[in-house]
Amino acid sequence: MFNRDQWSEILEALTANWFRTLLTAFGVFWGIFILVILLAAGKGLENGVKQGFGDIATNTMFMWTQTASKPYKGLPKGRRFDFKIGDVASIRDQVPGLEYISPRNRLGGFRGTNNVTRGLNTGAFNVFGDYPEIIRQDPISITSGRFINYGDIGNRRKVAVIGEGVKKELFPDGEEPIGDYIKIQGVSFMVIGTYTKRNNNGDAEEGQKEIYVPFTSFSQAFNFGDRVGWMAITAKDNESISELKDDIIEVVKTNHKIHPEDNRAVGNFDLYEEFNKVNGLFIALNGVAYFVGVLILLSGIIGISNIMLIVVKERTKEIGIRRALGASPWAVRGQILLESIFLTIISGMTGIAASTGIIYLINKMLEGNPDSKDTMFANPSVDLVVIFVALVILITSGLLAGLIPAQVAIKTKPIDALRTE
Repeated sequence: MFNRDQWSEILEALTANWFRTLLTAFGVFWGIFILVILLAAGKGLENGVKQGFGDIATNTMFMWTQTASKPYKGLPKGRRFDFKIGDVASIRDQVPGLEYISPRNRLGGFRGTNNVTRGLNTGAFNVFGDYPEIIRQDPISITSGRFINYGDIGNRRKVAVIGEGVKKELFPDGEEPIGDYIKIQGVSFMVIGTYTKRNNNGDAEEGQKEIYVPFTSFSQAFNFGDRVGWMAITAKDNESISELKDDIIEVVKTNHKIHPEDNRAVGNFDLYEEFNKVNGLFIALNGVAYFVGVLILLSGIIGISNIMLIVVKERTKEIGIRRALGASPWAVRGQILLESIFLTIISGMTGIAASTGIIYLINKMLEGNPDSKDTMFANPSVDLVVIFVALVILITSGLLAGLIPAQVAIKTKPIDALRTE
């Protein structure tokens, strides 16, 4: 039940020397402020780094061929080989737990020559021969028309999905590209869709200067036969591509007569493994933030405990009178604990409010920066769990800070307290 007299006494005790109380409260304020700011900064850095992964499915590996480093079954060391479309079926049949297997071929590349034309307009773009599943592994946003489908694959249709960057260069006057034709190395493809996306290093412009065509028509038009340049392989949600990687590579080695111990013949990049390394890094950073914040907070709690000891010493005669008039030890202990908890929570909540305001201002600044999506820092924030943990820490700290002074207060005998000048 609310006791007005008791709370009036608490406020009077804390404001009797307001400057001393303010300095004491600042320790708790600063500790919780630093804790929240550190956690928000860690989250902002985590968001920025993960933003660099783009929307690509993280439980994915990429695989390509290199040169054999060991002779095997009469085949020489140093030979080159290509994946074949049959490898896709072999992997799917022999390695359970896979969601998508997307073979891919490519024309163009970094600083490539002009390979795409429309009328008098030309450009150098990456052209990918893909299956429809690639849009689930490396998502794009279709802005008009549609993406390639299995009807296009089966019928070897010469159709293309172009990025908005391609559209601007080949259709500079704002013409509608859907249904029109572009020529890729002299072969005509009808545009069936346009898209927008950011590529995996956050470059929006380069990510939209790509063209997707059906894998089968790509192979036919550009004489790739059944060759596969590389594959994107994604595991199911309850599986880890890192655990399936060795089985996948073993299937390919068997198909192409690669020595089982040749670790250089098949190149691969495990995105899931890299993603987990990033997660591990930020778990460690959060741990450091909690450690530093709690240490700073602890120094503030020690300050409150010290000041409460001084307060108890100053009020020794008052405590003696209360004990002589029949106040129970718990009543005296409760009074000291309430003062300690009240001071701790007020200063701590002020620290939380101040840090939240700083985080809000930082987010507003990032929103107003058009290049914020290309930085390694995005949307710093703390969730409600962190706030709840902070409140628990504050309440617990307030109890600990007041416990020793409270025990000192009740151990003082009334007769000795009354003699104190």
